[in-house]
Amino acid sequence: MNKKLLDKVNKRRTFAIISHPDAGKTTITEQMLLLGGVIRSAGTVKARKTGNYATSDWMEIEKKRGISVTSSVMQFEYEGKRINILDTPGHQDFSEDTYRTLMAVDAAVMVIDSARGIEPQTKKLFKVVRQRGIPVFTFMNKLDRDGREPLDLVAELEDVLGIEGVAMNWPIGMGQTMKGLYDIANHRIELYHPADADHRFLPLNEAGRLDPDQPLADDPQYLDTMDEIELLEGAGAEFDREAVLAGKQTPVFFGSALTNFGVETFLQSFVDLAPAPAAHVVNETETLAPDDDEFSGFIFKIQANMNPQHRDRIAFVRVCSGEFSKGLDVTLARTGKPVRLNNAVEFESSARVQVSEAVAGDIVGLYDTGNFQIGDSIYAGKHKVEFAPLPEFTPELFMRVSPKNVMKQKSFHKGMNQLVQEGAVQLYRNYQTEDYILGAVGQLQFEVFQYRMKNEYNSDVEMTSLGHRVARWIDPDQLDPKMSSSRNLLVKDRFGNPLFLFENAFAERWFHDKYPDVKLTEKL
Repeated sequence: MNKKLLDKVNKRRTFAIISHPDAGKTTITEQMLLLGGVIRSAGTVKARKTGNYATSDWMEIEKKRGISVTSSVMQFEYEGKRINILDTPGHQDFSEDTYRTLMAVDAAVMVIDSARGIEPQTKKLFKVVRQRGIPVFTFMNKLDRDGREPLDLVAELEDVLGIEGVAMNWPIGMGQTMKGLYDIANHRIELYHPADADHRFLPLNEAGRLDPDQPLADDPQYLDTMDEIELLEGAGAEFDREAVLAGKQTPVFFGSALTNFGVETFLQSFVDLAPAPAAHVVNETETLAPDDDEFSGFIFKIQANMNPQHRDRIAFVRVCSGEFSKGLDVTLARTGKPVRLNNAVEFESSARVQVSEAVAGDIVGLYDTGNFQIGDSIYAGKHKVEFAPLPEFTPELFMRVSPKNVMKQKSFHKGMNQLVQEGAVQLYRNYQTEDYILGAVGQLQFEVFQYRMKNEYNSDVEMTSLGHRVARWIDPDQLDPKMSSSRNLLVKDRFGNPLFLFENAFAERWFHDKYPDVKLTEKL
């Protein structure tokens, strides 16, 4: 055991923020960066007229539309801990990027709009978190507006997501009548608009009440809250740290990211309660400890042109063991080839800093000339290390794509290859004509692809919709090209594997009936 390395690993907190679009995920990320001293003022995504954009939304199209469509990575120090935040796209069309990001974290923060409660996209993302069994911390946001009853919101966690919610604090009013938060965990009251910023916390007496001489003590909102606190004490869930770490219970915090109320209390509790990086299963059955001496990690995301001036491509690595240092020689497990990691960066909002050292839990960006693919494992030392494969998805929407200007084939091909390697769109080619066909989980991915081809690669593209299709792979040994028809288009994926794009489920059933011995498969 390497005690010095273990001490460093134990200071790491690596988490993703998941939510429905517009629940305030980017805003809470900004407030955390503000508390970590990384930025001077939080730019809310919505303030587009002022040009004060959110730090974590770096792509031009995100600024125009006010949504996050790529996972950003941010790092900062807070209370002696090293925080790695992965801000995931809330937009459902970008769920693949989010699923892969969730493979690279040790905990998740779920942001819920207190007026809307749990929405479909949050439900989908929570399912992935649940499968991985990682701890979830819940932030009920937008208390500065009128929302649903807090008791209903906590009950909904159990009803809809099947996870027990335990309140760590409780609102005293909301919207116009909000007075503050009754902080159960810290035995105090946090005032919403204190007369003096240095006195925003009021102590509670042994009975858990305000002293009678406090002006708030006879406020009707406070008295209502005290009734609810009594209810919670009698019937609510008790905080159980083991259950939280096992992903069976979620601590629930209330607050308003927009007005930066309750965020600091939340972050302090999170840093204290969230787990440090744990061991990983590698080579299918081996356990790899985070303080193992040899460096290892896996690539969960690739992003081209994060800096438009330099046409760069960055592979994001989750460090899982050992220590990263500049000039480290590693082996790429997929090819067995050696790679020297000379140029690596980490991210403090939109600024990049050269990495001096990184340990398990840290996220490092490697400048990549095309060596890496999503899901790649890299390791130092003689013993081969291969992490479990990342989930792959079967696209549902398909488009034919070709360059508008035939003279610009070179930039078209370069853009196609780089954007496909990022994994947001899948590339196929017609089996006979070699025409390019793109597949994606959602329509927005095509829009972003078209936008980026034009703006980053100076290539206008023609896109013709093939609509919804059912994609099914076929064993090459069973394939006869004559099986294809207008209702089941035969294509090959970028690895050369053949698959059919069926017009609909009926066309797929017809194929099964005609060729009962042919086995068709799908991804997730």
